[in-house]
Amino acid sequence: MSPRSAPHPRRRRTRRRGGLSVGLLLLVLCAGWAAHPTSAEDPGWAQAVGPREWSFPRDHGAHPAYRTEWWYFTGNLRDAGGRRYGYQLTFFRQGVRWEPTHPENPWSLRDAYLAHFAVTEEEPPRFRHAERLNRAGPGLAGALEGRMDVWNLDWTAVMKGETIRLRARTAEMGLDLALVPRKPVVLHGKGGLSRKGPAPGQASYYASFTDLATEGHLVLGAGAEPLFVRGTSWFDQEFGSNQLSEEQAGWDWFSLHLSDGRDLMVYLLRRRDGTIEPASSGTLVERDGSSRSLPLAEITVEVRERWTSPRSGARYPSRWRLIAPGVELVFGALIPDQELDTSGSTGVVYWEGAVWGEGTSGGRPVTCEGYVELTGYAGDLGGLF
Repeated sequence: MSPRSAPHPRRRRTRRRGGLSVGLLLLVLCAGWAAHPTSAEDPGWAQAVGPREWSFPRDHGAHPAYRTEWWYFTGNLRDAGGRRYGYQLTFFRQGVRWEPTHPENPWSLRDAYLAHFAVTEEEPPRFRHAERLNRAGPGLAGALEGRMDVWNLDWTAVMKGETIRLRARTAEMGLDLALVPRKPVVLHGKGGLSRKGPAPGQASYYASFTDLATEGHLVLGAGAEPLFVRGTSWFDQEFGSNQLSEEQAGWDWFSLHLSDGRDLMVYLLRRRDGTIEPASSGTLVERDGSSRSLPLAEITVEVRERWTSPRSGARYPSRWRLIAPGVELVFGALIPDQELDTSGSTGVVYWEGAVWGEGTSGGRPVTCEGYVELTGYAGDLGGLF
């Protein structure tokens, strides 16, 4: 889950109009159109309201009938010396209006495309991140229907056969990775319908590759030589039109690989009154790829430690104890500072980073690694997605 707000002590709430962040609104204005975005409730946008009949690889492609969609890659990697790294590469499609003003013009705005890229180094501890915001147009950004082929300038995610190839580069970091599924696609919720609240359409369609064998190269620093790495990645794809309500401040999302071959996803939607949205849930994936949904009643998450950002002032959880059926884990951040300021694209400040720990699974000792995403700690996101 992703996205997928703003700093304290100058605690500012992300400004938005019609569900769009400041970055997206500026894109519309700069493109020369009136700020007249379609709202999430507009009947033009399809709603996630019931189980879906999925077909892969077709459904790895874009679903433009829905207002919001993302392709989310995270991974835990090691080099030949055993040093640990994490990465995140995320592509977003945000519907700005149901019908472009001039459909015959390739520059006529319908969707905006955003991307976030981050690399974590354990030793010496360092976190780099970058963002992009582009509209669709010749050579700029887009996502094909029918297969996974997503790009934002030269940041790309393309699936050919069983292999997903990720490429991204900035002046300070880069990656070129090949990802191959070791398990089939997992659907979260009944028929892949992942509920985010009680209202009709307050849901997304949610599918994942939870176990992707990964190898390739990282570039860490301007002019640095490519570093060969191997590890495991996780891929999430979600699409919907009306996911968060105004009462929901943000979420805590966990994706964990256990050393016994199991994978665990949990998301907790936090309400403004301090309670957890009852629709919050999880998925436990077995070594053979079979899976079961976990209702909130079967999940316990305790915060053991917190970290305060020196930039935003947000106080994020940084170490957790998580209990699910047959699983008990204690894990923490690979490094504390993995906060992204994406004010120039999604208009959100959030924490997304690599984690590791240990515990038990099926009564036996295990280690674990994965990723955690924390939103709404630097200003709430109610109604944004």
